[in-house]
Amino acid sequence: MVEFGIYRELEEPITEDQLDDAAGESGRVLEEMREEGTEIRWHDSDVLTDDEGGIVGTFCRYEAESEATVEEHAERAGLPATTVARLGTPLEGE
Repeated sequence: MVEFGIYRELEEPITEDQLDDAAGESGRVLEEMREEGTEIRWHDSDVLTDDEGGIVGTFCRYEAESEATVEEHAERAGLPATTVARLGTPLEGE
């Protein structure tokens, strides 16, 4: 499997409750895809907010068999996948 970074830019800010709902749907679709034999795994997500605390996007890390697998997950879960890219070696520093 390959590690991918997914930037999800939201058209309008959402609330924590809406984010929780989206995360639940994402998890349901991940389970469904794995039951179908697709290799995909979520690692973590960073939540991006505006000055008022509204959630405007996320940056997620997944492991998957291909970029197409990540894009399929996003489509089936109803989530934006603004940018999907393979992750390289992390930088070290302060």
